[in-house]
This record gives sequence, C-alpha cells and structure tokens, in this order.
Amino acid sequence: MDFAGAYSWPNLSFILQGFGMTLLVAVLSILFSFILGTILGIIRYARIPALSRLLAILIDLLRNLPLLLIIYFAYIVLPNLGIKMTPFWAAITALTLFEGAMISEIVRGGLASIDRGQIEASRSSGLSYIQTMHHIILPQALRRMVPPLVSQFISLLKDTSLAIIISLPEIMHNVQILQGHSPNYVIPALLLASLLYFTVNYTLSIISRRQEAKEI
Repeated sequence: MDFAGAYSWPNLSFILQGFGMTLLVAVLSILFSFILGTILGIIRYARIPALSRLLAILIDLLRNLPLLLIIYFAYIVLPNLGIKMTPFWAAITALTLFEGAMISEIVRGGLASIDRGQIEASRSSGLSYIQTMHHIILPQALRRMVPPLVSQFISLLKDTSLAIIISLPEIMHNVQILQGHSPNYVIPALLLASLLYFTVNYTLSIISRRQEAKEI
C-alpha cells in the first residue's frame, strides 16, 4: 500500500473530482426524482381512472427492474431511438426514473396515512381539492415522509457508483483508473472513497433520525 503516492495532490484531486461528479449526479437525480415521484404519487393517491392504473403498472415495472439494466437502457437503447445522451445525463435519467418510482410509493403511502376526514372537512369549508392537497394534506404528509425519503436519497447516492459501467467519471470510476496506474493505490483510494461516502450518508441519516424523533 502506497498511501503517500495515493494521496499525492494530483491523485487526491482526481479522487475528489470524481466525488464532486458523484455529488452532482446525486443532487440532480434527487431533485428530479423527487419532483417525478411526488407527481406520480399524488396521481396514484387521487385514483384517477385508467391513468392511475397505467402508472401503477409502469411504477411496478421500474421498481422491479435492476437499476443497472435501466442505466444500460438509457445509455445504449435510447440512442437507437434517436435520444442521444452523454454518460452524465444517461445516469441522471436512469436514476431519476428508478428512484422516482420508489419515491412515488413513499409519497402515496405518506398521503394515505393522513385521515381522509380532513379532506372532507376541507372541501366542506370551501377549499378545492387542489387547495386541500396543497395547504392541508401535503404539508402533514411531507413531515411523515422525511425519514423514508432520506433513506431513499442515501440509496440513490450509493447507486451512483453503478454508473461506472458507462464510464461516468464519478468517484469509483476514478478509483479504478488509479488502480491502473498502480495496484498499491487501490486500498488507500478505496478507504478515502469509503470515508467520503460514509460522511455524506451518515450526515443524512442523522437528519432523518432527528426528524423522525420530532414526529414521535
């Protein structure tokens, strides 16, 4: 093991650049998947005829496919259909679809946990369905959804490492390149990558536990 060589500034900078890419992909995927998952979850909760059933089929399909397969599909199959993407956007697209399907179930479950009597009371007071959802139901449901959402975001951050298969220059990709330079760099580089992953994910888990404690 060559810690000094692995942690020389060029190599250390290379690893940190990879982690920066990991965080960027994770943040954008979290944002897009949360928006997508919220929309899908609300539609499924509303039980719109035909549409809700169709979405349920698509969501179940995405949830039961390996993320690795979805990444391959976004990067290899979509270009054959005229939709060309860089590894960066292919990874974000795949993560957004997969995690959005997961989040939609969290959102639907969170909404379902709120007493439907509140909807009836709000409607009887003159609020529209959209106003009821926006001002009454969603704020309560979101507080209950924070712990499972954070857990899903932690999984998303770890799942970004799967994008190594399409040569996205994220942290594990860069660690692999360092391995090609010298086998003695592998363990130090992996230890640093582990520390970076742990630091971010543990911070998110603390936030989740604190929020869960407030709900108890």
